Amino acid sequence: MKAFNPVVFFMRIVSRLPVRVLRWLGWLSGHVFYVVSARRRNVVLTNLRLCFTQLNEPQLRQLAKAHFVLLGQSLWDRAWLWHAPQQVLQQRIRFEGDFSVFEDSSPLIVLAPHFVGLDAGGVSMTLLKQIPMACVYVPLRNPYVEEWMMQGRNRSGRVRSVARNEGAQPLIQILRGGMRLHYSPDMDFGIQGAVWADFFGVPAATSNSLPRLAKLARARVCTLVTRLTPDGYTIEIGPVWPSYPQGDAQADTERMNHDIEARVLESPAQYYWVHKRFKTRPPGQPPLYPGA
Repeated sequence: MKAFNPVVFFMRIVSRLPVRVLRWLGWLSGHVFYVVSARRRNVVLTNLRLCFTQLNEPQLRQLAKAHFVLLGQSLWDRAWLWHAPQQVLQQRIRFEGDFSVFEDSSPLIVLAPHFVGLDAGGVSMTLLKQIPMACVYVPLRNPYVEEWMMQGRNRSGRVRSVARNEGAQPLIQILRGGMRLHYSPDMDFGIQGAVWADFFGVPAATSNSLPRLAKLARARVCTLVTRLTPDGYTIEIGPVWPSYPQGDAQADTERMNHDIEARVLESPAQYYWVHKRFKTRPPGQPPLYPGA
């Protein structure tokens, strides 16, 4: 008999609430989190100060508050994304862009930057568009939350999850086997397997796995951005990147960061600023998140 998971049970109940109620809960949760979590508030404000030097302090704090609200709303949204009937998702999710990139059977990496709606994009592509996709995940400490996350992301039965510590080989095999890769390498995991590439003008330890995988699997690359809207989400597919990779790991990784920057500038509050994107520092430079 399967063990009872209180997180799954609770979220199944929550999924029945109207989206306006869930968005209010997210708004409230975001404001509370902004006030009580000084550590994460400091991370977000530090990131914003580094990346948006043209903004003054009141503007930065307003942007930070907006981010926390969106973060809270995206968390509650996972209830209906992962548990509501499929027709609910069809009513609340819109698709934009040219989806003909998926008609070509050659290997394809879908770069999905860490926007707050990241999980909405994954479930929409596999459930509503019925496109089998693989993704990379980092195991969580809480087994109940991890089980809920894994079940939710694979509610379509078309997802293959690969732990980050399994390395690149399974991903290459997946791509060569015809499955698309939903990939989000824009996080700081240290300088090993990474290069220093500017992100909004700040040196960031950036994984060069995207150009390496694209080269080894002879895969095309396109961008998928998921944005939270008042009544759901918008899933936007960008065109295939021309002449990528070019064979220069540094330049190819910088190309990735520049593409993500452009998407972030379209909706700055929706990027995952709560992550310590600049945690790893170049030799001799002080940490940017003291006490965080």
